[in-house]
Parts: sequence; structure tokens; C-alpha cells
Amino acid sequence: MISGWEVTTAGWRAPASHGDTDRSYPAIPPKLRRLSSNSKPKIPYVSINTSTMSAKVTATGPLGEGEARWIKLIKINYDDQNGNSRTWESAERRTRPKNGEIDGVGIVAILEKPTGPEIILQKQYRPPIDKICIEVPAGLVDEGETAEQAAVRELKEETGYVGKVSETTPIMFNDPGFCNTNLRMVHVTIDTSLPENQNPKAELEEGEFIEVFTVPLSNFWAECIRLEKEGYAIDARVGTIAEGIELAKKFKL
Repeated sequence: MISGWEVTTAGWRAPASHGDTDRSYPAIPPKLRRLSSNSKPKIPYVSINTSTMSAKVTATGPLGEGEARWIKLIKINYDDQNGNSRTWESAERRTRPKNGEIDGVGIVAILEKPTGPEIILQKQYRPPIDKICIEVPAGLVDEGETAEQAAVRELKEETGYVGKVSETTPIMFNDPGFCNTNLRMVHVTIDTSLPENQNPKAELEEGEFIEVFTVPLSNFWAECIRLEKEGYAIDARVGTIAEGIELAKKFKL
């Protein structure tokens, strides 16, 4: 069972020209349970909002180079291991800061609770796959920001929580056979006893829609399986974290 709280906030920054095709979604998000009345500290429970469920693709078509605001296509000429000249088609973000080494951050945000640690996840509609995707909080790095600063900022904007960075991973590449997009995963712990975390409120941009919920780490893999069966898409970062925990259990690491 997914536990904790839900807010309706944001995360989709697609240009207005994006669209998609009809597809049915679960009528409501999976049921969320309230924290028990004697749990300390308490996390506010917000009623379910199904706004992300109504999004859909209405049309698709070629994107001209002059129209592309966020990405660009690249033709790469290279020599392979045998010295043969070859070409490769790739995509790049236009938003990476000048002289920056990463595009963005993914945030492994852990709520420290008396009942055990829980990870913060989000539901966002993603037009390229025409599905609601289960993701970790994430965002692009601004000019002059470190990965850690970007993670704390994005977490506050998307969930309202104020966290403390505990670890930052090496640079990871999302899909190196297709694009050069990369990120660092930043681990953040959240002390729910702090005043600033008693009534978290997201600070979202216009046009962003996010539903936030938490999952106990002890049941993370099983929840991913259940959500996928219900029609949600599972982001690779979410699935990898959950599978890693499951492997650690299996091999008693």
C-alpha cells in the first residue's frame, strides 16, 4: 500500500504545440493511506486530485529545427575501432549551462519516519510515451548552480519539503545510444520534525502538474510492479533504485 500524502503540483514543461492520442488511464490514482493518528511527526494528507489523468496526445508530427526550443538533432562523424568512418544520429538538450557538465539532477528524497524510511515519488504525464510516469523529483540545473543546490531547490519547488544533501553520485547518462543527456542523482534526507516540513507547499510554475506520494523502502519493488500493472509507466531511475534494494535483500548484502 502506498502511504503518506499527495499534493497536486507540477513538472511538465512541454511546449504548447506538443500533443497526443487518446488512451485510457486508471480512474483515480492508487489509494493512499493516512498516517495513523499517533504517528509523530504528522504529515498533512491532501485529497486526491486526478488532473494528471485527463492529459492526452491530440496530434503528432515532424518538428522543424527552427521550432525546437528544448532539443536539437546532431549528426556525429566518427571512426570505429577498425578505423572505418561512420555516422551517428544523436540528440542534445539546448538547456545545459555554459561550461556545465550535467543537464540536471534526480533526487532520491527520503522521509525519516518512526515507521521506517519512505521515498518521495511523483506522477507526471509524459507526452512522448502518452502515459503517466512514476518518477523521482528532478529538474534541470540552472546557470551557476551545483548539483546539490539544484536538488534542494527542485525538491522545495516540486514537493514543498526542505531537505539536506547526504550524497551525490557520479555523472550518469540516461540513454547514451540515443543522446548525451546526463545527470547526477542527489540523495536528500528530510527531517519531518522540523517546522519548515510540517506543512509543505509546492512552488510550481504555470502549466506544471505533479501528484506526489511516498512509498516505504521496504515495499518499494512490489509497489513498482503493482503500479506498472495498473497502467503507469515506471521511470528507469525509479525502477533501478527499487530493484537495487530488492537485490540487496535477495543476496543479503
